[in-house]
Amino acid sequence: MSIHRISFIEAGAPGLHIFSKFPVVRVGTVLLSTILKEMGYEVKTFIEDISTPDWEFIENSDLVCISTLTSTAIRAYSIGHRLKAKGITVIMGGAHPTFMPEQALQYSDVVVRGEGDYTLPELMSYLDNGTPGIETIQGVSYMDKTGKFFHNPDRPLLNEKDLDTLPIPDFSLVHNWKASLNYSLSTSRGCPFACKFCSVIHIFGREYRHKSTGSVLRELKHIRSVSKSNRFFVDDNFTANRKRTKDLLRAMIVDNLTSSWTAQVRTDIATDAELLRLMADSGCRTVYIGFESINPKALEQYNKKQTLEDIVRSIRALRDHGIRIHGMFVIGADTDNVDVIKRTVDFAIHNGIDTIQLMVLTPLPGTPLFKEMKENGRLLHTDWNKFDAHHTVFIPSLMSAQTLQTETMKGMGCFYSWKYILKHLSKLDLYYAGIGIFGKSTVNKMLGEFATYRDKVLVQSPGHAITSRKSKLFR
Repeated sequence: MSIHRISFIEAGAPGLHIFSKFPVVRVGTVLLSTILKEMGYEVKTFIEDISTPDWEFIENSDLVCISTLTSTAIRAYSIGHRLKAKGITVIMGGAHPTFMPEQALQYSDVVVRGEGDYTLPELMSYLDNGTPGIETIQGVSYMDKTGKFFHNPDRPLLNEKDLDTLPIPDFSLVHNWKASLNYSLSTSRGCPFACKFCSVIHIFGREYRHKSTGSVLRELKHIRSVSKSNRFFVDDNFTANRKRTKDLLRAMIVDNLTSSWTAQVRTDIATDAELLRLMADSGCRTVYIGFESINPKALEQYNKKQTLEDIVRSIRALRDHGIRIHGMFVIGADTDNVDVIKRTVDFAIHNGIDTIQLMVLTPLPGTPLFKEMKENGRLLHTDWNKFDAHHTVFIPSLMSAQTLQTETMKGMGCFYSWKYILKHLSKLDLYYAGIGIFGKSTVNKMLGEFATYRDKVLVQSPGHAITSRKSKLFR
């Protein structure tokens, strides 16, 4: 086949979520689009959470690549089915197809598993001129005319030199892109930790690989030339290698690349005063931290490798350096009861966490949690739309599924209270007052939307799960 025009689509979220007002673009889709643009193809990228795609352009494409998470998989499948019916070749990639390739192949022609930076160009060569043979391309899955599935061996993860050869993602390829949005950039891949519910290491591995300082500085200089918005380092753990992070931050200060930025970090940054000072001096305004739980037993079960004392220490250290905190908590471990939700909200308020996100524990395909929940018969269903960390999709141990979902969402509402809003208004802190208003209204809408799911699914589920004593979930 002859390929000229290619569309990339990032499937949209199925419903409201706490970040609906602040969409964050996943760098992977834009990076792959840029790679193919540099190969000479006409490319456009459509991110449904940002704007409605140009379906006329898409339906006149020779090839469409669809990226999807688990919670957006049903939407991605719908798009794939629609385009295949029009005779358009469809490739799927992202976390969900990586772990569920045979399912994704019902709605696509080829699945790219894991990192696609080298796999996709090889696949394009095959689709365009038949070489190399598809059976030689690492990291792809496909189905023959008889319905037999083929899963080629995994492609080795890119090394640090490979990462430096990748182009700077061209966000001008994104349909209706606005420079005022958070500008995402990735400086590393992989995470040395192994949280039970996280799928990251099963895609990017536990070996932490990072770009060189020079490569990151070039990207930051490019971003400065096209946008004045906040920079968001989307790395799963921006400070995993403290020496490289400090070298990068020092270079950013020297080169005056100190525009406002945010990143995802762990509580262990509190043990390094020099790192915190460099973060503040280089423009860090907010960090996203997966505190996960204030329940010590839950932290152990999650394999988080941190303590409640570590959490408190990190909050104090970040506040001392003027860095805001977005704290993320996961509710639903086998040792969590309903009281944990109230205590989590009280903890966040008492310790002055600026914003929070309470999420329902969600067993995502590819994680040990999913495998063990499935084996133990604790999954309520596999309606992927509901695997969004807001719906309960498993049978909890110490509370009903309905209680876990409803009380977790109400906990968010208690945090984003009128008291929260008025406190920030009194300080003329309109940004956080606005977040409070958005958070409160979003929670109310989501509670209304949950009613149907609650009545059709949750109230039909067992009142309580197998006790944690019987469960093999975290053994």
